[in-house]
Amino acid sequence: MNKTIVVAIIVSVFISCSSSKQMNAPKANYIVIADDKEKVLKGYINKSILDNDPTFKWFRENMKYGVADSLAVAAFHKHAKDFKLIVFGGTWCEDTQAMLPFLYRLIEKSGYPESNITLVAVDRTKIGPDDLHKVYNVTNVPTFIVLIKGEEIGRVVEFGKYAQVDKELGEIVSNTFAKH
Repeated sequence: MNKTIVVAIIVSVFISCSSSKQMNAPKANYIVIADDKEKVLKGYINKSILDNDPTFKWFRENMKYGVADSLAVAAFHKHAKDFKLIVFGGTWCEDTQAMLPFLYRLIEKSGYPESNITLVAVDRTKIGPDDLHKVYNVTNVPTFIVLIKGEEIGRVVEFGKYAQVDKELGEIVSNTFAKH
């Protein structure tokens, strides 16, 4: 079977699943790339992997600092069932290491279900599984994308406007639902 057809089928299944209200994030499924510098993950990962792998001490350390934006916490709490997130990051990337904890502090404080987050680890060339980097036109990491019924309503790339991904994601969610 042609590789393009297989990728198209996988992407179609992923996109159609993402529009379902019952969609859960894919189970962790990743490979470890050991390069000269450090351990790099590529594939679908989750917070637990970052929390429990001693290689990623940056995650635990960076979770200790900062406070989630209160308006973002309120928006995520109020609309938790109404949207999903897909996040692209590199375990090797200093920007991801700095910004991903902002997201997870927001998740913890708001009660937003982790099952609504698809966390995609990309390699150093910013390629992830199932060509999702192409589907979502990801050129920089981290990239945080807010989806409603599978459609993108907003994104934050790298440090965004304020270097506070939680605040900016909260604004996307608040502004979207204020319009409806």
